[in-house]
Amino acid sequence: MRKLTLGILALSTALLSSSFVPRTGEDDLKDIFKKIKEEVELHSKAYSSLGDACKTIGHRLTGSEKGKKAEEYAFRLLKEYGFKDTKFQGFQVEAWARDTVTLSIAPPKSDDFREVPVVSLAMTPVDANIQGTLVDLGNGLDADYADKEVKGKVVVANIGLLDAPAGTKNLHRSEKTALAIQHGAIGVIFVNTVKGQVLLTGTASVTGNLISIPAVCISLENGTEIRKWMKDQPGLLSLIEMHNVSKPIKARNVVATLKGTSSKLRNEKIIIGGHLDSWDLATGAIDNGIGSFSVLDVARTFKALGLTNKRTIEFVAFMGEEEGLLGSKAYVERAKKLGELDEIVYMINLDMTNNVHGFNGGGRDEMLPLLKSIGDQIKAIDGDFANLQENSPGLHSDNQTFLMQGIPAADPLGKLTRSVLDCYHANCDDFSLVNKKEMENTVKYTTMLLYGLANTEQIPAKKLDFYSTKEFFIKHKLRHELELGNEWRWGND
Repeated sequence: MRKLTLGILALSTALLSSSFVPRTGEDDLKDIFKKIKEEVELHSKAYSSLGDACKTIGHRLTGSEKGKKAEEYAFRLLKEYGFKDTKFQGFQVEAWARDTVTLSIAPPKSDDFREVPVVSLAMTPVDANIQGTLVDLGNGLDADYADKEVKGKVVVANIGLLDAPAGTKNLHRSEKTALAIQHGAIGVIFVNTVKGQVLLTGTASVTGNLISIPAVCISLENGTEIRKWMKDQPGLLSLIEMHNVSKPIKARNVVATLKGTSSKLRNEKIIIGGHLDSWDLATGAIDNGIGSFSVLDVARTFKALGLTNKRTIEFVAFMGEEEGLLGSKAYVERAKKLGELDEIVYMINLDMTNNVHGFNGGGRDEMLPLLKSIGDQIKAIDGDFANLQENSPGLHSDNQTFLMQGIPAADPLGKLTRSVLDCYHANCDDFSLVNKKEMENTVKYTTMLLYGLANTEQIPAKKLDFYSTKEFFIKHKLRHELELGNEWRWGND
């Protein structure tokens, strides 16, 4: 296959606020982007391979037999696409699996308990049998605890935000659980905010370890009914009984490497990854089939076109993300031990990324000119690309692991419809939600972005040192979330 090469894509050394692409470089880049566009639109396997995996494997829960099959499926695809340097990176985790759970509600001083449909959140205790008075904490945020006696009670809180003032920032369910534990709650009942008797799962642990109290989820409709009952009969009781399984198992990230071609830049490494694992209530087609299988197809596109990359690229299907970013943490720890962490100059994360229409600077202002320059070249050959920009870092996905090391990390901007988002972590997250054209847009534009980053003469966002990383998180108002997750490593100053 003929190698496609980028003439020049460079940042202006004189103008740090803008990127500069010489005319010959623009022409070469447009030609390559046109070839990427044609290849993906005609030959993408992202949609079909995800559909086949959902049909033949089902869910991809880390530590399960189906999780193992998913690892092998991704490995086999990368080998088929021509990646000789494909390997498993194994790590040991505490694997959690649900067994049985019941939630019953009764008036005070009564044994007439009414059972409510419920699902356990992950990393909850192996065995729990608690009874306590319910206390309504609304959205379960810090402010909701004011003047509330929580110790020894069971908290009722929304997963999402209901009736919150404009601009209110939500917390992750695991952070809300951590807050409840801090205030002495003996259990948490989360109310889903999606209509239609939808039950939601996901981890209730900020650390990846088992938590000390049961946390469960009920539907919006049942939550509304229980809250009405609480007003009519103060002191309403709840009984939660659960049994789960937790044991050490081995899981594997799947990694395929494209060595850089430039003697100057080949020791710089770009990671593009998405978590392959999913929860077990459905097939995880959206979370995160569309992300991980898009990463695999970006890799396929590079090989199919013989694209040249000056920097080394590693395509990674992470496992264990849902249990606490376990796979990406294992990846980083391995890189530290091998002395390879400083080689990583950028991380692109695809987690529920769909229908890419722009790029996110990940909180690093200095990245925006280069991302816009690459986006301008994409838009020049494909008018459907909006070339929008944001500049915000996020937590609770594998990019967080790299951000914690000061490594620039971000995700392309995508969009999912409300009806699809309503199936997040729920039993309706299946392949029928996936849009073929939108998934191909993710592959197409992410491949172009990756090509641009892999071949630019300089990535403007540099690795932050220990204290600059602290200031980065403070600037973006993420300190409190990291403290709740026991991830804040900079003390109390």
